[in-house]
Amino acid sequence: MRRTSELPRVDDSDVIDRSLRDPSAFAEVFERHAGEIGRYVTRRVGPGVAEDIVGETFLVAFRRRTAYDRSRRNAAPWLYGIATNLIRRHRRDEMRALKALQRTGVDPVLADSFADQVDGRVAASETSRVLAPVLAGLDAGQRDVLLLTAWADLTLNEVAEVLGIPAGTARSRLSRARTKIRSALEKKEYRHG
Repeated sequence: MRRTSELPRVDDSDVIDRSLRDPSAFAEVFERHAGEIGRYVTRRVGPGVAEDIVGETFLVAFRRRTAYDRSRRNAAPWLYGIATNLIRRHRRDEMRALKALQRTGVDPVLADSFADQVDGRVAASETSRVLAPVLAGLDAGQRDVLLLTAWADLTLNEVAEVLGIPAGTARSRLSRARTKIRSALEKKEYRHG
């Protein structure tokens, strides 16, 4: 039997609508999505800038909440879109991080402790050195689609919504990015195999 305290979850669109009358209600959107948006942004730009971008993402979302399409029950794709646009402004930092990853082979976002950093260096060094320049060499559209699917775990339809492109375009960008990565990994295996 279901307890009365276990009420069904209210859709994001309803929360955003309520926030138009009670701005403090928008905090629920933040609570629901800040973690996933934060992880995605951190993977893209590193921890130094991520907190600012996540904060700015929710500030922009709060300011634009009157324009939110309330037929969309889940606000995550909208928030990813805002975050991705803000990340584009920080593209230089992202390119620097990819170049550092290429040099060191260590992804500072994934290495939590010193032991993790050592294990990460040993296990991922070569692959990271191969992948970092490939990621840096992808055009921005391909990189955005690839990282939104890989790091944010969005579907292609959600990625298309986030980027404001047709689903077919997202699919072809992802395919081209995967082809380039596969080719780089095959070259690495050939050289070391």
